[in-house]
Amino acid sequence: MAKFTSDFLNVLDERGFIHQCSDFAGLDTLADRREIIAYVGYDCTAPSLHVGHLISIMMLHWLQQSGGKPIALMGGGTTRVGDPSGKDETRRILPIETIDANKEAIKGVFLRFLKFGSRRTDALMLDNAEWLAPLNYIDFLRDVGRHFSVNRMLTMDSAKLRLERDQELSFIEFNYMLLQAYDFVEQAKRYGCNLQMGGSDQWGNIVTGIDLGRRMGTHQLYALTCPLLTTSSGAKMGKTAAGAVWLNEQQLSAYDYWQFWRNTEDGDVGRFLKLFTTLPMDEIAKLEALEGAEINEAKKVLATEATALLHGREKAEAAAEAARKTFEQGVTAKDLPTVDMVWSAAEDNSEHGWEARSAEAILRASGLASSLSDARRKIAEGAVKINDEPISDSKRLFGKGQVDQGTGAFKVQYGKKKIVLLKPL
Repeated sequence: MAKFTSDFLNVLDERGFIHQCSDFAGLDTLADRREIIAYVGYDCTAPSLHVGHLISIMMLHWLQQSGGKPIALMGGGTTRVGDPSGKDETRRILPIETIDANKEAIKGVFLRFLKFGSRRTDALMLDNAEWLAPLNYIDFLRDVGRHFSVNRMLTMDSAKLRLERDQELSFIEFNYMLLQAYDFVEQAKRYGCNLQMGGSDQWGNIVTGIDLGRRMGTHQLYALTCPLLTTSSGAKMGKTAAGAVWLNEQQLSAYDYWQFWRNTEDGDVGRFLKLFTTLPMDEIAKLEALEGAEINEAKKVLATEATALLHGREKAEAAAEAARKTFEQGVTAKDLPTVDMVWSAAEDNSEHGWEARSAEAILRASGLASSLSDARRKIAEGAVKINDEPISDSKRLFGKGQVDQGTGAFKVQYGKKKIVLLKPL
């Protein structure tokens, strides 16, 4: 039996998106009337969002699918300050030019998950620099700052946890809570926004916005947060040994994105199918019930469906096929990530008088090692292959003519599943 009246909350509930809500009954009534206008804010600290942002993007997606209006708020203004939530160190202040470039770079991701336009439920993309940049600081302190208690602000996790760990909290970061609350109020006044969604670490900031709205005379505002995900082993969702799992293809290829989902831990497959695909729940239940070696088939479905949402069905299926050929048939697939390498006589082989590169140089150039010393360590582990041949000597030389004839590249492999084609130029 459905827990809520509205499709929106029922979908979020059965798929595992809900952590906290300021008023379930009030929000459910609003959602049932299809009157929710909800936003999630995204700061522009990098040229791409990462997979940790995906859960809130999916919340916006399901809101639109159930008749609500989503707002993706770009933090062109708040990025200039820096959100202290979950951070141990003061965030580096970025130049405005970098913030603007990052903002433009991350916008395209939302086109995959939301429909934009002029219809009632079409999504909006806003930038809080629109109302934050022109603020007169003295007026802001008088009109907005007077509603905030420093005593209460110090109890919020974003400030309290930093101080408890004896980490510096800059005055500019301390202001972030005011700006986020003001974002909520401005969108309520300008666009009728009535709900802010975000990760559970944003709860204090969001309910502060609700309180500010009440003090400044807006309509009733609501808060809804999702859990901050960790994997079954306790690792932070979206973090790998190689770094963040980026959503922009310029930062992470569709193939590597597919591989990230394919490598999901067994205990997370069902949960991730619910959160990160749009497959029907009955189909997910069948996949979730698979056991033993068959769970790998569910992982492939997860990888393909999640990749199709972000990169399109064609690239998702090409990535799946490349993986199948590489790992199941043992052949080099042309759809593997390709890295170009300028090929010329180098210091590591100059005494030979012919154009060759060492195994460690090839591994570093492929991006599978961060440095020559890292490459030597990985080769010493016995985990590196070049053209399917195990490599034990990091100084072993490879000539340009030793590329795979089918692809014109070296097939460079670290471990079982990290493979790159390195093409000499």
